[in-house]
Amino acid sequence: MKALLRAPGGGPGLELGRVPVPVPAAGEVLVRVLRTGICATDLLTEAGEPFGYPVYRRRVAGHEFAGIVEATPPGGPAVGTLVSGDGYVACAACRPCRAGDWPLCARAGRLGWERDGAFAEYVSLPVRNVWAHPPGSDADTIVLFDLMGSAVRALTASPVVAQDVLVTGAGPTGLLTVAVARRIGARRVVVIDPDPGRRKLADLLGAHYAVAPCDRLPADALASHGVREGFACVVETSGDPAMIRLGLEQVRPGGRVAAIGIATGPVDIDWNRALRRPVTLHSVGGPRTVDTWRIVSSLLDGGLDPTPAITHHFGYEDYEAALETARMGGAGKVVLEWSTPCASRS
Repeated sequence: MKALLRAPGGGPGLELGRVPVPVPAAGEVLVRVLRTGICATDLLTEAGEPFGYPVYRRRVAGHEFAGIVEATPPGGPAVGTLVSGDGYVACAACRPCRAGDWPLCARAGRLGWERDGAFAEYVSLPVRNVWAHPPGSDADTIVLFDLMGSAVRALTASPVVAQDVLVTGAGPTGLLTVAVARRIGARRVVVIDPDPGRRKLADLLGAHYAVAPCDRLPADALASHGVREGFACVVETSGDPAMIRLGLEQVRPGGRVAAIGIATGPVDIDWNRALRRPVTLHSVGGPRTVDTWRIVSSLLDGGLDPTPAITHHFGYEDYEAALETARMGGAGKVVLEWSTPCASRS
């Protein structure tokens, strides 16, 4: 099968090549891939930038996907079922796994790193990591399911109903965080991003106010949008040190900061200021839970349309142009098409 392969030893670059179709282990499903989303982690590893996810040997890249079940174990989803999946595959042997807390597994094999990923014509993963979607579901919606899970985890870690939410970064994760925050009842949603094209996308997804980063957000402008006492919840999706510090400045005492964005190096913060202003920092990394997927499904069933976050589609053969587009200003989620039996929103 065709697949996009990471460089050996974690070096820069992706390469289109051929590898065997994966043979599912016991309890695993084989999925024919329809669409894949290019994630910030894919851009970082393609550029050879270190961020804590080493690649020990050559692997198929990618972890955000929509696909169709081609082979299934007993009790698994039926062949032909539309699915997405969680890219963190728990070991099933450590203490958290044996206790049923598989999201806490420290030895999880990540799709695209320790396990071959989804930038390929086929991918295999355990049935417990697969989420089935209703017949006729849009493949573009399905490919965003993983990112929506991150947004839901960030926004359900603290109460946001009738509260003010700040999102730092208007990349695909930030855009979907805006959409989810509006749908679950946030009072005001403010977005910070230096790119005017992405700020327009944030407006399209429902932001009340999208602003370029500065040393301090203008209090009068925030007040004009009804934000007068800081933010109860800050969702950091950029990984940019200056934006991280700005978000910490804007959270109100007793508020929460949900960390999603991956920084490529250490981030300096004013520790003493943090001590004077009690704030809870919550990491959103790691696998999603079944409850997370149920919330995402409920939001979609309730009419939430995340697909405006997708700005570009490419065939997988044009992966180099797709990666370049994902890095450029104004782009939202960039999607690679591997096959297209589902209707898309191209």
